[in-house]
Amino acid sequence: MSRANSQSEQSTDQHICVAAPMPRVDTPAHILRNDTEAIEVAHRLAASFQKESSERDRERRLPRKELDEFSQSGLWGITIPKEYGGAGVSFATAAEVTAIISAADSSLGQIPQNHFYMVEAVRQDGTEEQKKFYLGRVLEGDRFGNAFVERGTKTVFEFQARLTAEGDKFILNGKKFYSTGAVFAHWVPVVAKDDNDRIMIVFVKRDTPGATVVDDWSSFGQRTTASGTAIFENVEVSTFEVIDHQAAFDRPTSMGPVAQIIHAAVDAGIAGAALADTIHFIRQYTRPWIDSGQEHGYEDPYTIHQIGDVQVRVHASDALLERAGHLVDAAIAAPTEETVAEASVAVAEAKALSTEVSILATNKLFELAGTRSTLEEYNLDRHWRNARTHTLHDPVRWKYHSIGNYWLNGIYPPRHGAS
Repeated sequence: MSRANSQSEQSTDQHICVAAPMPRVDTPAHILRNDTEAIEVAHRLAASFQKESSERDRERRLPRKELDEFSQSGLWGITIPKEYGGAGVSFATAAEVTAIISAADSSLGQIPQNHFYMVEAVRQDGTEEQKKFYLGRVLEGDRFGNAFVERGTKTVFEFQARLTAEGDKFILNGKKFYSTGAVFAHWVPVVAKDDNDRIMIVFVKRDTPGATVVDDWSSFGQRTTASGTAIFENVEVSTFEVIDHQAAFDRPTSMGPVAQIIHAAVDAGIAGAALADTIHFIRQYTRPWIDSGQEHGYEDPYTIHQIGDVQVRVHASDALLERAGHLVDAAIAAPTEETVAEASVAVAEAKALSTEVSILATNKLFELAGTRSTLEEYNLDRHWRNARTHTLHDPVRWKYHSIGNYWLNGIYPPRHGAS
């Protein structure tokens, strides 16, 4: 554990750290006004984030400073509607911003995924007072984390966490894993079932007594997302901190597509970064094969063909992502069974291709760049590790099933956050 991390984490043993809440930045976040400004800021931040991304991965140095810069830039508030003070950008822009940041550092690109999901959840089903408060907090620079999934249940959509009414308040108990963003969050939204077995979202302040976030994430990829354990023991919350999340799936809404398009964008960013590093390495270091008769590795005709093939697929993935973003916008503007299904299928198509392209690009990096590219000093394997880890959100085999069933049989995808 680095010295910087040791100042804000209490070690429980040599491998597991209980993470102390991150302090808020004193000054309010910048408020972006339009899509163009959001993309410009994303490019500027990506150039900065890329400089030490390999070192952060190698050392598993959590990106605390970078996340403050990220959220203070205003990019975490870009999907907030204009009527609540945000830029209300297109989800095509939100996806592009995510891909730009992910190309620089895919952990930084993934960490806000559930934040954007929660912004949409508040927009969908929060009361007017909740919308003004929580969306206002985001515009000030607050970050939402995530405490959704649990280990040990039959599926990822079964929850043992309970929200129990006690007079005019609620008591929350539960244990979560894969809690991406919780270490860095100011609020940790928790999915729990209430006394009527309805799925609720509970907004828990990061420093609330009984709320503990543990940095025990040990995956070989997306190493600095800190997607570990969150524990809630007799946490007291008010009605104002609870939103009925099941309502978002009792009717057609954009919740599922919003969740998945950010995942697709992360994978697209990884693919683009891997291809860029492949081209750079081949141009700088790769020797031609003995039978090619060429002077340089970048003149090898088979290498040229393979780079062209991967580039076409990366561009196709980007195009599907942009198309999906506009269809998500349409579903938000006019949510019906038809528009939500169309958005869900478009996002599934983008996610299926971005998954395949990110795995392809990160494999081709080593195949085309050669043995030297595997040396530890370059740390190029981080692209493959990140792609292999992140593309597990969510099974592409089921994406193809939903896509095929829609186009062949006219059957709409199921309504949940993984479709």
